[in-house]
Amino acid sequence: MDLQFLGATGTVTGSKYLVSGQGRRLLVDCGLFQGYKQLRLRNWVDPPVDPRSLDAVLLTHAHLDHSGYLPLLVKHGFRGRIVCTPATLDLCRIMLPDSGRIQEEDAEHANRHGHSRHSPALPLYTEADAFRALELLESRGFHEDFEACPGMTACFLRAGHLLGSAMIRLRGGGTTVLFSGDLGRPQDLLMQPPDPPGSADVLVVESTYGNRRHEQTDPIAQLGSIVRSVAARGGVIVVPAFTVGRTQLLLHCLARLKASAAIPAGLPIYLNSPMAVDATAIYRRHAGEHRLSPEQCQAMCGVATLVNTVEQSKDLNRRKGPMLIIAGSGMATGGRVVHHLKAFAPDPANAIVLTGFQAGGTRGAALQNGADSIKIHGEYVAVRAEVLSLSNLSAHADGDEILRWLRGFEAAPRRTFITHGEPDAADSLRRRIEEELRWQCSVPDYLERAELGHASAPA
Repeated sequence: MDLQFLGATGTVTGSKYLVSGQGRRLLVDCGLFQGYKQLRLRNWVDPPVDPRSLDAVLLTHAHLDHSGYLPLLVKHGFRGRIVCTPATLDLCRIMLPDSGRIQEEDAEHANRHGHSRHSPALPLYTEADAFRALELLESRGFHEDFEACPGMTACFLRAGHLLGSAMIRLRGGGTTVLFSGDLGRPQDLLMQPPDPPGSADVLVVESTYGNRRHEQTDPIAQLGSIVRSVAARGGVIVVPAFTVGRTQLLLHCLARLKASAAIPAGLPIYLNSPMAVDATAIYRRHAGEHRLSPEQCQAMCGVATLVNTVEQSKDLNRRKGPMLIIAGSGMATGGRVVHHLKAFAPDPANAIVLTGFQAGGTRGAALQNGADSIKIHGEYVAVRAEVLSLSNLSAHADGDEILRWLRGFEAAPRRTFITHGEPDAADSLRRRIEEELRWQCSVPDYLERAELGHASAPA
């Protein structure tokens, strides 16, 4: 088999790995690039592989940096299988159409207000494109071997990052490759821990937090302290959050804080993402993958007031605090949260709470790095609100947790490729693996190709 890196190199977005062998080709993951403009532009050019030449796509999980390019792949002619776990399929059914809707709404907003350089501004893809892609999805359970395409066998292992998230063990041509996907944490508040890795000839491992160690703080207590402080001064708390995964974790934390009277009982909490409610219901259907009891699921679902319509969303921007608003997206790249930031970022009484990794080039990263203004809808908006981070809510393993998981291999892989991390994070993890485990590993470049049948240096 050959492996080519079509994304997630030098960045945490755009995950795509092309595996070729015995006349067959498949993709592991099919994600959107996000963040810096030069990365986002890759979404708009022809893909580096002809989609019509692909036999299949295997998905590690539903987050858009791993699945969000699927509608474009199908639009460009892909007609093969798309295989994922049952929960990932359920989540993609709501996330991909929502992504198309948001892109249509953003294009319409740009055209109406004239803040795009393009005339007319067009969506990357539409809701209808997403529904066409969904017709090709099928599911397989965890720990079940299946034929991905003739000559290649695959198996999903639990990754513990998100509902349905999987590692993928792929066998073909006498070689076994393990793709970690996004690796979860052993003591996550929501998700069950990742499966042990077992064995593989070749490993492709993520490195999002490869250069960091998560704080040893209680995230629920930390969130409670923030909410009490901002509510006491009458402020609005805006929380950009990934609609699937982080939002459910936040709702669970807030439900526990309310139940223990650790935050004001009458504080209005709004969930400005109808899709998040659908996603939360999916947690009930796949109870074996997370740690919540039925009662905790019920509390999670009932702690916030749902904001359904665009008019209701706009009405929030005209209200005064104290209140807390959770809205997508997690790195403030689009969706309704951008309008809330425009409304509330200029007021120092308010707070913006970041709850996960912020990729370079995103508004979230600019906020985290102390920017005094952020660009929204073609104009700069002053940031006077307090900006806070809850890093211990991350669903990604940190450097220590990744190393601990790697030590579970039955034997060292012949080759280890480090991806899905920004340059410092990926290189820091490379150094640790080489120095602590004595494994042969490398950080591939965009479009780099490697032959997997031999234990030689990277191609």
